Amino acid sequence: MAGRLPGLSSAEEAEILAGVRAGGAARRAASDRLFRELREPLHALCMHLTGSRADAEDAVQEAFVAVHRGLPGFAGASRLTTWIFRIALRAAVHARARRQDGEPLDPETPGGGGAADIGARDEARRVVSAIARLPAGPRAVLSLFAIDGLSHRDIADILGIPEGTVWSRLHAARRMLVGSRPA
Repeated sequence: MAGRLPGLSSAEEAEILAGVRAGGAARRAASDRLFRELREPLHALCMHLTGSRADAEDAVQEAFVAVHRGLPGFAGASRLTTWIFRIALRAAVHARARRQDGEPLDPETPGGGGAADIGARDEARRVVSAIARLPAGPRAVLSLFAIDGLSHRDIADILGIPEGTVWSRLHAARRMLVGSRPA
């Protein structure tokens, strides 16, 4: 599924924009559809970037408020989904910056019991913790690529950076993660 932003096709985006521009009940229906289609992918992105369920929920809420306010003026310079992901990414970065440094992360952990599940949870915590310590740029690229499965082109569009910068930030993130592994 790499190479495609989750959620909506170009035709579905056009339908939503037409509903927003029509106003009234059509705008409410279009906004509701956006929320239903993109809430989970945006929450996953924000969770990966903030490391905190509460911060992720705050970031998603802030993103949808900004989307609701900005939709009537959306010029279409990029795909609607790209624009929304960019807004959510900024909201997640701001939510993470507001968190006090000492606050713990609450990574979603796999499994439900047994020695193998405990080991998997411990490993998941170490990985989430290592990713959370990365600087914002490499962390965002790594999350979008490795966790959300987006292509380099989609990541470049969401972040508003050249595709070559995506490659270099991904490489830097991998180097930092390898350098942070315990011996």
